[in-house]
Amino acid sequence: MTHVVTFAKEVDEDKVTPGVLGFIVFAAMALAVWALMKSMSKHMNKVDFKESPDDGASGKETAAQGTAGRSTPEGPSGKPSPGEG
Repeated sequence: MTHVVTFAKEVDEDKVTPGVLGFIVFAAMALAVWALMKSMSKHMNKVDFKESPDDGASGKETAAQGTAGRSTPEGPSGKPSPGEG
């Protein structure tokens, strides 16, 4: 027991250490991160990532019909793009 007491006296009193409060704050943050990760995992497992099957030909046909009626390329505002005709 005397070895512990002498070791405590050898510690520099001017040295700043996190102490018990630092450990408690670090442990609380670690538990919060663990709880958030567990919750996120639970919510991500509820998400359904399955896509509905598309008919590939119908998408191509509608895209071709949409661009076939245009005589000049248009910008997002409906006006002809600058640099185009």
